[in-house]
Amino acid sequence: MTTPRILIVEDEITLAEVVRDYLLAEGMSIEMLGEGTGAVEMAHAGNYDLIILDLMLPGVDGLTICREVRKTSDVPIIMTTAKVEEIDRLLGLEMGADDYMCKPYSPRELVARVRAVLRRRPTGEQSQTPVTDTRLVIDGDSWQATLDGTPLDLTRREFTLLQSLAARPGRVFSRDQLLSLAFPDDTEVFDRTVDSHIRNMRRKIALVSAWDPIRSVYGVGYAYDG
Repeated sequence: MTTPRILIVEDEITLAEVVRDYLLAEGMSIEMLGEGTGAVEMAHAGNYDLIILDLMLPGVDGLTICREVRKTSDVPIIMTTAKVEEIDRLLGLEMGADDYMCKPYSPRELVARVRAVLRRRPTGEQSQTPVTDTRLVIDGDSWQATLDGTPLDLTRREFTLLQSLAARPGRVFSRDQLLSLAFPDDTEVFDRTVDSHIRNMRRKIALVSAWDPIRSVYGVGYAYDG
């Protein structure tokens, strides 16, 4: 297995160094940049496996960097910011980051997020091809989800929501994004209805296993971590 190459774009040097040390301990190769200027060029030239990108940077801000990188690359990006409200705004802009973390964060949690994103890089457009990991199989043709070989008794809406989340593992979706993605033509589904469907899915998963693949992001939405 090749060593994952990570680019950290962060102007808080002490924080960047702590994150670097944690990732180095995980056997990853790390490069750091302390400002936004030159980040797009570095991202394009570096052939990185993942980028940790701060929102507020001197020179060029993280929002601009993410948009420019996304024009030519699908490299996973974890965006960090000092405000939960900013995460909600960024999700609304659909800027293309794969995950978001609010400062101050635990370096261990960031490492876990990095590993989750690297383990299941997004595969592009959602299709009817079964979504499969070691425990959960989601088959869009048969409208069937099974966990550890046991069928989950999901409703059509619950299945569609789970399939939409699992198609982009690790990515955080707002409720509005999930509504647009999973129920584009269903006018009877509202943003808080998503919470109800998630609760029902978790209850049905709990009947089979204590494992919960759905992560709640406070004040923002949900992600599938698998």
